[in-house]
Amino acid sequence: METKMVSKAKRLHFILIPLMAQGHLIPMVDISKILAREGNIVTIVSTPQNASRFEKTVERAKSESGLQINVVKFPIAYKEFDLPENCESLDTLPSKDLLRKFYDAVDKLQEPLESFKIPRIVFHGMCCFSLLSSHNVHLHSPHLSVSSDTEPFSIPAMPHRIEIARSQLPGAFQKLENMDDVREKMREAESEAFGVIVNSFQELEPGYAEAYAEAIKKKVWFVGPVSLCNDRMVDLFDRGNNCNIAISETECLKFLDSMRPRSILYVCLGSLCRLIPNQLIELGLGLEESGNPFIWMIKTEEKHMNVLNEWLKREMFEERIRGRGIVIRGWSPQAMILSHGSTGGFLTHCGWNSAIEGICFGFLNEKLVVEVLKVGVRIGVEIPVRWGDEERLGVLVKKHSVVKAIKVLMDEDCQRGNEDDGKDGEFLRRRIHIQELAVVARKAVELKGSSSTNVSFLIQDVLEKLSVDRKV
Repeated sequence: METKMVSKAKRLHFILIPLMAQGHLIPMVDISKILAREGNIVTIVSTPQNASRFEKTVERAKSESGLQINVVKFPIAYKEFDLPENCESLDTLPSKDLLRKFYDAVDKLQEPLESFKIPRIVFHGMCCFSLLSSHNVHLHSPHLSVSSDTEPFSIPAMPHRIEIARSQLPGAFQKLENMDDVREKMREAESEAFGVIVNSFQELEPGYAEAYAEAIKKKVWFVGPVSLCNDRMVDLFDRGNNCNIAISETECLKFLDSMRPRSILYVCLGSLCRLIPNQLIELGLGLEESGNPFIWMIKTEEKHMNVLNEWLKREMFEERIRGRGIVIRGWSPQAMILSHGSTGGFLTHCGWNSAIEGICFGFLNEKLVVEVLKVGVRIGVEIPVRWGDEERLGVLVKKHSVVKAIKVLMDEDCQRGNEDDGKDGEFLRRRIHIQELAVVARKAVELKGSSSTNVSFLIQDVLEKLSVDRKV
């Protein structure tokens, strides 16, 4: 959401205010550790329920590493706006119909937070590719030049040629009832910001930081992958913990350790997943039929979860996959699973947190991952499933598509091919490129790496900004 800061004798105090959603909260906590390791003071402003998700991580960073990270809690007025009790994050919102009330409640926090009167930096939680794409579509409106929602058009002023259809555009381009004024306030706040922090690294998106900085006429700093600031197992396990632990660290590690290297497919469709039971059942059947070891994290609405649990029990699904697969209902330790040597693939909704974490640990937003980086495989979804549209759209991916994608991504037979063997060569090139990106990602955050250097530039730019502001 925003990052604000003040200065005292060249020791900066950063105030981090994450948007109330896992995709923002998790990397912002990582960013707090990165900034504090540079000798800065950091304060994270959050609501009580959201703070409970990361307080253990912050306390460890303070007690064991001496980092100066503080947590300030602002209660959200959920009663005043008829929200369910303790509904303080988008992933706890029972229905899309409550979205406007949620943002109105969040809006009540604006006045006390802005009383700081200090420079603002924006953190979107997206990659630069996505940010630049959205900016250029907003600016040039190429989507209005085509005659149908399925006709492809090129996005102008991109380092790579990218084609997309109107139906594939992100939610910001879709009409959302009673939310236009909220979006306008967000855009206005962003326009007043000093710059933008991006959870990515130069080598992953070459040319995109420069192109985006030129497009928005602001500073842009790549500081990621921020997840790599967690170098201990306990921090990897706790990262993003929503206090509803569905599997223990011991149980998870026991399964991971029992499998061959790079054999497990990790399946997680994000914290906001609300897919209908029939679609999740198709996914489960595809995982079973593939014959590949897997860890499947299931999350959906409570009414859907009841239906899905009945199916799992009736079909004895977990008994059928015992020894080869694990079903996790609710939160899972994603960073720990992805970092384990037995995990070799990731079936994801392509949220940026998941994509960048997959890259860090040697795997792999769809156009970037599949067409530009060429490290992922499409599973067959032709249009995005937006929050609230799950039941209307129904089943979009059948089990045979799941099986086919898993075979292409994970099939061991492909590993025995060579670069001249067509599809086998394609598999090997993708696997090698993923492993190369994983190595480069780690180098980026090391001393004198591209992202580590960008953090230093960020601090220096802020100091210069504050010095100029004082003179004015």
